Amino acid sequence: MSDNSLQGNQTVSLGDWIGTMILTYIPLVGTIMLFVWAFGGGTKPSKRNYARASLIIAVVVFVLSIIFSIIFGAIFAAAFSSLADSMSSYSYSY
Repeated sequence: MSDNSLQGNQTVSLGDWIGTMILTYIPLVGTIMLFVWAFGGGTKPSKRNYARASLIIAVVVFVLSIIFSIIFGAIFAAAFSSLADSMSSYSYSY
């Protein structure tokens, strides 16, 4: 067996990368394929590392979006509560 036929020495072709990118753009299929490439066997090391990095970034973005949603939700709730209190104390006289 030659060294080029080993899994660690194979490169991912341009067409394979294009196919990889197209598959990852499909919402549910892309996520499933990232898990398959990241943790399944028989995947070339560069594609496996790409899939793992993509999943890590997706988790970080998800966590940050939840944190920012909570912060901005609290700010909005406080502002709305303050506005509602000021509107209820305002008397209309005609």
